[in-house]
Amino acid sequence: MVAFESGTDTAEGALEFEHRPTSDQHFENALAKARDGTRLTVEDAIELLTTGSDTTGIDHERKEAVLEAADHRRAEVVGREVTFVANLNNNVTTACNTGCLFCNFKDRSDQFLEANDADHGGFTKTPEQSRAIVADAVERGIYEVTSVSGLHPALALDSEHRSILEASDRGDLNYRSPAAYEVDPGTYVEQIEAMSVDGVHVHSMTPEEAAHALRGTDWSYEEVYRRLVDAGLDSAPGTAAEILVDEVRDVICPGKIDTDGWLEAMEAAATVGLDVTSTMMYGHVENEAHRAIHLDRIRELQDRTGAITEFVPLSFIHQNTPLYDYGMVDGGPTVQEDELLIAVSRLFLDNIDHIQASWVKYGDEQGLKMLSAGADDFMGTILSEEITKRAGGGFGEYRSFDQYVELIESIGRIPVERSTDYRTRRRIDGEPPHGPTLGPNADGTPLL
Repeated sequence: MVAFESGTDTAEGALEFEHRPTSDQHFENALAKARDGTRLTVEDAIELLTTGSDTTGIDHERKEAVLEAADHRRAEVVGREVTFVANLNNNVTTACNTGCLFCNFKDRSDQFLEANDADHGGFTKTPEQSRAIVADAVERGIYEVTSVSGLHPALALDSEHRSILEASDRGDLNYRSPAAYEVDPGTYVEQIEAMSVDGVHVHSMTPEEAAHALRGTDWSYEEVYRRLVDAGLDSAPGTAAEILVDEVRDVICPGKIDTDGWLEAMEAAATVGLDVTSTMMYGHVENEAHRAIHLDRIRELQDRTGAITEFVPLSFIHQNTPLYDYGMVDGGPTVQEDELLIAVSRLFLDNIDHIQASWVKYGDEQGLKMLSAGADDFMGTILSEEITKRAGGGFGEYRSFDQYVELIESIGRIPVERSTDYRTRRRIDGEPPHGPTLGPNADGTPLL
């Protein structure tokens, strides 16, 4: 790990961090290494993310040079294909007491109690409801269901875990019996079993959810993921990563697991045979040094496991978040920062083939620009996207196959439908329609 100078401010000048983007290395040297394929250091990444830490602001010409290098690397690694997946988001609950300051996808769990008749706008689904939703989507052609949910106090791993929690007199376990709530979410195992419909790929259980599923026990993350695999779990999302530097996590999500916990959980998921994804949520109180360190930790994890199928940069949506409400940020990342993060991810993560551009975060026009800045995956149909929408995002919650084909071909690339693990691909050509009929109801409301 490189050493960094101490002391830097957020956009509001309110916070100081140990890690600050300074380096003795020149931008041109870092760019030369990126172009010839030499493995980059954290210092190199800082130079590329800042377009030279000795300058103020992002230099446009330097930025475009980084994007060009990343696009060349993308072409070398994956060619002209742009992939997407036919998937559904089925988040189980918004009930959560973690209190992350970047999140609006949560409602205090006490609002869900049977005795509370307040209108909170959140939801909790029973396993039976989850199964019905997934079954309907599978009939329409969906083959992946992604489930990332709040940490409902009644959620336990399985019946054994519930018995342990019920018998415990500890007050720090964030547990309350499901009988106290208007809707019983069941257990994680029951939810996974319910969503395992007709061979659909179940992508669920973040490290944070896995930590919730072992609270009050001496179980390991490996034990948790083994039980979930037995229930039908096929892969695990590497969300809840945010920024894998604890001085940042201590500010934006002090109630979450720390960096080591996240890495331990992901490595455990890989150990039991699960593919995993990896993410970064950037553009809030962190700086380029934190982003570079995060990339380094993802790369090291991939060196150890080889289990990461894709890296997913998540641009911070600020409008409806506590960070914005409290005056800790005045906005999210700039377009230039978004582009550089995609590009540097491609150049730095030399052991991860696929970099995702999120049309939900960026919109269509900028999302396509990201596909020429190092990204090669364009998310999925998703059908229902609640997390970004509740944070203030404005780019929709549905994408059809035909829309994908039109967008991807407009930049001269090849649209490819993929499986969750990228091992199965289908090039899409010919006249529409190109895939299952998905999308909103006739009145424009979400299908599900």
